[in-house]
Amino acid sequence: MLNISNQRVNEELLTKYPLKTLHALPQSDGGRKLGRWMLFFLIVGVLIMFLPWQQNINGEGTLTALTPQDRPQTIQNAIAGRIERWAVKDGDYVKKGDTLLVISDIKDEYFDPNLPLRLDEQLAAKQGSLQATNAKIKALDGQITALQTGITVKLEAARNKVRQSEYKLSADEADLAAIQKNYQIALDRLSRYEKGYTNGLFSLTDLETRRLKVQEDNAKVISQENKVNVSRQELVNAKLELGTLRADFQEKLAKAQSDRSSAVSYLADINGEISKLQNKMTSVDVRRGLYIVRAPQAGYVVRPSKAGIGETIKEGEPIATLQPANPQLAVELYVRAMDVPLIQRGRTVRLQFDGWPAIQFSGWPSVSVGTFGGRVAVIDAVSSVGGKYRLLVQPIQEKGDQPWPTQLRVGSGVYGWVMLDDVPVWYELWRQLNGFPPSLKEEPKEEKGAKK
Repeated sequence: MLNISNQRVNEELLTKYPLKTLHALPQSDGGRKLGRWMLFFLIVGVLIMFLPWQQNINGEGTLTALTPQDRPQTIQNAIAGRIERWAVKDGDYVKKGDTLLVISDIKDEYFDPNLPLRLDEQLAAKQGSLQATNAKIKALDGQITALQTGITVKLEAARNKVRQSEYKLSADEADLAAIQKNYQIALDRLSRYEKGYTNGLFSLTDLETRRLKVQEDNAKVISQENKVNVSRQELVNAKLELGTLRADFQEKLAKAQSDRSSAVSYLADINGEISKLQNKMTSVDVRRGLYIVRAPQAGYVVRPSKAGIGETIKEGEPIATLQPANPQLAVELYVRAMDVPLIQRGRTVRLQFDGWPAIQFSGWPSVSVGTFGGRVAVIDAVSSVGGKYRLLVQPIQEKGDQPWPTQLRVGSGVYGWVMLDDVPVWYELWRQLNGFPPSLKEEPKEEKGAKK
């Protein structure tokens, strides 16, 4: 009762109506027991606060492959074409080199089914032109050699003729000088005979003989002068002929060299056209090999992006996705930017895969159930979408750990904890309440094999 009034009715009520059941109950010490239990839990809680707690950084991600060649890849066709036949269906397992798709060409320049034969014929024609041009160049080389040999002989003959003309001119001039001397002597004798005839020393017959002799010598002088003039003209003609031979030789040689240069230029053009034809023939052979799209490696065909027969596809267009068989699995784990400086390669990671139930005590990994072990292999140098950094975690087996399940598939979800250093439980609670990042007691050790 509240005992508000001064009147007491407890005793009267208890006397008139005794509580037999209440008196029959044993005396309870529940309050003491409750206090003891609370004291026990308090002591246990305080002890727990000083237990070691392994700090960790959690993150979410997906399963992927450790190497790029093991990740899902898009199969693309190298040339534009039309789908003729599919050799696989969604989910089929293919080996490297197996046929996935058969296409046909849609470019009109490759429609001819006998295109390789036509290209062979063009190549044979060009090779015939090549041989003819080589023969022409050889003939021109022989012509140039013959010109050089012939002009040497002709020039030497012309020079000899010039020298002969010079010698003849010199002889004729010497003869002219002698004849002129004789003519002068004849004139002097005629003068003496005329004086002697006047004085009566010589007869008229002797005088007329001397006059006749002077006329003969004069005729010889005129004749010899004509010979000298002819010799001079012959020397001039010989020199002109020598110059003409040189000019003709230069003209013929220049023409032959020009023809040879044109042939060499045409030869270079033919070689270029032959190279283009050979390149085109090789390209046609390679292109025809691309009509069959083959698997680049063993794996499973997933989600063909093109369907039906007769559908046109462009070059470089995705036609299907290939998941390589037996990839080396890894986990893409995304963590906050503030936690990245505390993570180093080689840190242990505990992983929980979607579809595998687990109980994880992040601070006490030794008592966790259903999680799998991993180790940080790669830390991205740049952030991903959302400002988080990606970690690549590869599988490891600690003592008592099970290997990663063989049923795992690339792309399934993963939840992970990167394990750090040990701290007391009270410190971890204080850190969580204040929102502080995990602490790092030791500096990261230099990786083995890393460059200093």
